[in-house]
Parts: sequence; C-alpha cells; structure tokens
Amino acid sequence: MGVFFLNSSIGRKFVMSITGAALVLFLTFHSIMNIFVIISPEIYDSICHFLGANWYALIGTIGLALLVVIHIGFALMLTIQNRRARGKDAYQVTARPNGVDWASQNMFVLGVIILGFLCMHLYQFWSKMQLVELIGKINGEEIHVAGSVVVQHLFQSPVYCVLYIIWITALWFHLTHGIWSSMQTLGMSNNVWLPRIKCISEIYATIICLLFVAIPIYYLIVNLIS
Repeated sequence: MGVFFLNSSIGRKFVMSITGAALVLFLTFHSIMNIFVIISPEIYDSICHFLGANWYALIGTIGLALLVVIHIGFALMLTIQNRRARGKDAYQVTARPNGVDWASQNMFVLGVIILGFLCMHLYQFWSKMQLVELIGKINGEEIHVAGSVVVQHLFQSPVYCVLYIIWITALWFHLTHGIWSSMQTLGMSNNVWLPRIKCISEIYATIICLLFVAIPIYYLIVNLIS
C-alpha cells in the first residue's frame, strides 16, 4: 500500500488531497481565530492561552507540521513526475490551454511563495508566542504571552502588512484550485457537479482569505489615521 502512494500518480494525488483538506480545515480555524485580534483582543488572547504550551496543542502542532511536510513532499514528487512526462516540452513557452486556469499551472510556484511566508510567519509569531511559553514551562516558569500585543506590534510595519497581503493573494489562488481539485481526486465531482464545486471552492477560499486579509488592512488604516 505504501508503495502505491509513493510510486503511483493517483496515490500521490490522493495523499495530496487528504493532507490538503486537513490543512484547509486548519486555515479555516486559524482565520476565524485571527479575526478576533481586531474584534476582541481579549478573546484572541484567551484562545492563544488555551492553545499555549500544553500537550494537546503540542500534538496538534507536530501533526500540522507533518501534514505540511507530507503535502510539500508529494507536491514536489508530482511536479518532478509531470516535468519528466512532458520532457523537452516542459521548457517551451506555450499559451495556456483552454479550460486550464492560471492557478492550476502555477500551483508549485504558489506553494513555494506560501512556504516562504510560512517560515517567516513561524519566526514572527509562533517563535514569540507558543515557543516562548513552552521554553518557560520546561524551565519551570509560567509564562503567558499576550498574543494581541505581538500581532499589533508586527502589523505596525506597513512592509509586513503588504507582504502579508501578497501572501494571502498567493494563498487564494492556491486554494481556489486546490480545494476543488482535491474533491475531484476523491471522487466528489462529475460533469454536473464540477462547475458547482469550483464555484463553492472559490467562495470558500475567498471567505478564508478575506478573514486573513482584514487584519493587515485594518492595521494599515489605523496606522494611517494615527
């Protein structure tokens, strides 16, 4: 069975779909959680405290990291496989085929952009919040980081706000194709439902990304006013 997932194109796409669906669920929760930083910083801090240095949060963090690694690894394998299958044609500049959206042809590039920002995001937020609490607990100290203060400090930088918006844009393109593509791989579409699933995917991806992008836009406006 393991060989099937590693060596079969269908198996790789199946793993990509399952891990992608799990990551979309995480993004859904994360976007809803994040919006509270501008609605109610107190609620946001309470959620951060609940998801601090405890066993279930750590298990969730490790599980999420594994999902990201697996998703990226199988995406890389599929990209290499597709390039080998196309041979010399992979390096020729051609027009985009009819019926193929831009995102589907650039999913790996979009993924690289998202991964790059994810690394910066982990450094800017996770390392200054959950990691600090975890180190404190290991050393016998009870440390509680005010997550809303960290967010407000970082988004005081217009450059970071713009970079965040660019990341959300790449994420939107990645999700609009990825969601319906994973559903199609899992057999949840046909000629009748495929257009509907694409529409649902765009709406769902747009809602998630609007929740994310509302934060840098809010702080850009606040910084301009003040």
